[in-house]
Amino acid sequence: MQELMDEYLMMLQVESGCAANTLVAYRRDLRKLGDFFQQEGITDFQSLSKPLWVQFLNSLKTAGLSSSSIARCLAAVRGFYKHIALSQGSGPLEGIIKGTPKQWVQLPKLLSEVEVMRLLNLPAMNHREDRRDAAMVELLYATGLRVSELVNLEVAHLNLDVGFLQASGKRDKQRIVPIGDKAREMVSEYLLSARPAFAKKRPSSALFLTRLGRAMSRQCFWKILKDRTVRAGITKPISPHMLRHSFATHLLDHGADLRSVQMMLGHASIATTQIYTHVEHTRLKKVHDSYFPRKQRQSVKTLNSDAKKFE
Repeated sequence: MQELMDEYLMMLQVESGCAANTLVAYRRDLRKLGDFFQQEGITDFQSLSKPLWVQFLNSLKTAGLSSSSIARCLAAVRGFYKHIALSQGSGPLEGIIKGTPKQWVQLPKLLSEVEVMRLLNLPAMNHREDRRDAAMVELLYATGLRVSELVNLEVAHLNLDVGFLQASGKRDKQRIVPIGDKAREMVSEYLLSARPAFAKKRPSSALFLTRLGRAMSRQCFWKILKDRTVRAGITKPISPHMLRHSFATHLLDHGADLRSVQMMLGHASIATTQIYTHVEHTRLKKVHDSYFPRKQRQSVKTLNSDAKKFE
């Protein structure tokens, strides 16, 4: 079974061009199936039936997985068995239910414009790490990149004269994203005054480097962002993806059209981008509830009191 899983994941990498993070997630999902078989004492992976499929689904729910995580896990398992059926001419595909658990529409978590400004306008510290970190956070918010896209940027991907960068998204899809003036300024300053000290005469194509002259990792940047969040006095939990959500939402707040935001985010379908219209609708409803003069939550006692003033 492990050999077939490795073969399936290799096929996804070579033929489908799946990203490394997707492959890691799929490997973890298939391991859940293997653990389930081991717990149930099942030695033949082709003995999967509808009752076992439902039992596996219930085990995922019992483990506390979200509906989106369960849906991805089931997609990985179905793809694995489809691969077996195509390569070996057999497989228990008839035992696998095609449907996926209905997912709740979860509004993305984001920062307000005030919070973003507090994060971006931290007092400058006179050392190279601060110039690098400030440039990374500014660029992340200015472009709406995924954190993996940010840390994988190379110097050659920048065109600061024109104000664009080339991002490599999921399945290595390339897109051109504009850079704001402030981000251009801070990245230029980093390239001139900080990056050479990080590189230490070691050749590296990566844009953002660590003290060892290596490319920045996602985990390292996550720590950088958390440290800067504490400095900014922001108490809510924060992640790099929240800046991506904030970028999209703030663009729509200021009148950007949905199609342009989709292109900048690199979404394959505009339906994915439409989640941010729900965020805008929710925000407008809160504004209406807070400031509309004829609010329904006024109590009868208050209304009667107000009426007596006019008698």
